[in-house]
Amino acid sequence: MTASGATALTRYHWAAGFINGLIQAPPTPAPGTPMEEVRARARARMERLRAFLSVLGNPQERYRIAHIGGTSGKGSTAAMLAGILHAAGYHTGLHISPYLQVETEKLQINGRLIAGDRFADYVEHVAAAMEEWTRSGGQRLTYGEFWLALVLWAFAQERVEFAVIEVGAGGRFDLTNVVRSEVAVITSVGIDHVATLGHTIPEIAWHKAGIIKPGRPAITTVDDPAALDVIQHEAEEQGSPLTHLVPERDFRVLSSDATGTQVLDIASGTVFHVPLPGEFQGANAAAAIAAARALGDLPRGPIDDPAVAAGLAATRFPGRMEVVQERPRVVLDGAHNPAKMASLTRNLDRLGRRRRRIVVFGSLDSHDYLTMANLVAQAADEVIVTTPMATQRAAADARVLADAIMAAGRPAEVVAEPRDAIVAALERATPDDEIVATGSLYLVGAVREHWYRGDDIVLACSSWPPQRSGHTNNGSGSRAGT
Repeated sequence: MTASGATALTRYHWAAGFINGLIQAPPTPAPGTPMEEVRARARARMERLRAFLSVLGNPQERYRIAHIGGTSGKGSTAAMLAGILHAAGYHTGLHISPYLQVETEKLQINGRLIAGDRFADYVEHVAAAMEEWTRSGGQRLTYGEFWLALVLWAFAQERVEFAVIEVGAGGRFDLTNVVRSEVAVITSVGIDHVATLGHTIPEIAWHKAGIIKPGRPAITTVDDPAALDVIQHEAEEQGSPLTHLVPERDFRVLSSDATGTQVLDIASGTVFHVPLPGEFQGANAAAAIAAARALGDLPRGPIDDPAVAAGLAATRFPGRMEVVQERPRVVLDGAHNPAKMASLTRNLDRLGRRRRRIVVFGSLDSHDYLTMANLVAQAADEVIVTTPMATQRAAADARVLADAIMAAGRPAEVVAEPRDAIVAALERATPDDEIVATGSLYLVGAVREHWYRGDDIVLACSSWPPQRSGHTNNGSGSRAGT
């Protein structure tokens, strides 16, 4: 490593440590907290963030924004839309949430992670502004508030023309909803984050629909009538034209395998390819295409099909049905709710069935982990249960998960550390087997270190840095974490 690389890493780690030092409490409210109290806290956070952004000069008003929400698919859709905008010639920022391994994943410019030293520069600036703000009587920002201020400030400094912003959770009271977007996309509505969003589909849909802005177009691929009714009502109230995309009427998935997904845009008759496996990526691609076409008054005119095709073809997204090696095949997917897990298990065989499937599984305690465990048991030949680690967030009891899987008729054992669990799976797998690591994005981020080290990602400004000597993606060797 060069001296400049070492300096950049040192500064990056300082900046990441500073941000993580702002985490003071679990992100979800205590059980039994009244919903109105939850919403009041969220509104207060949004107002504090708006006030601080005004101190920064409202950087979010210096570029155009697309806002992407939904229970599942929002990250992939955001990445696809950012790729399309970049292919159309626009200097484009992408914010995804959460990150898998390194903080700079949340700040991407034209498909590249922001450099570690530039990341540190922006953290320094926003931290200094926060200190001045608190000295003047303002409340110190929380972790999430600081992050959004940092992202929106950094995009302004990078002079992006468009920013694609992925919602964290929900939408109406999510911190990202301080922006005024040109287009809103709602990919799906499912049961998740019930402590803050509610326990029913209409309640959760109301939160998702909150990102729709007055008079601005909205796109949705939601197919649940109970959720769609809520979204349509919100669009009517906001005077927003809503495009509802329906499979076989508006788009058709022609194929999906290890090479990616082919989707037909029925209106134009054009077939597009996105190199992300999983039949569900067809709906995500359709949403990204519709969002790009819904953007009006573009300096370079309407986005044409060649730009759409180029942007989709260049899309990569780590940790979502990502194949990181072939013999044995290893698939990483952060399926952290039952709907995502069911979709993953339906689509795995599209990659080509292997002799035996070993699943490395773990979940946070805040998710419906027992339902996911039953889905894992149906899809696996054997399961290694592990414990994902997240700051201030409890993991589901690995022993409880293992017992549930064994009760469903599949062998299961506990290996506490995720990196030890993936090594154990690799050691027992034959070249013809398949290993799937899933259940939590935190788990996926930890095991992905076996193939791609976080420091290498920071230095390469890419989630796919070059493999180091002796560490390839064919199953030989292992990689230490950061």
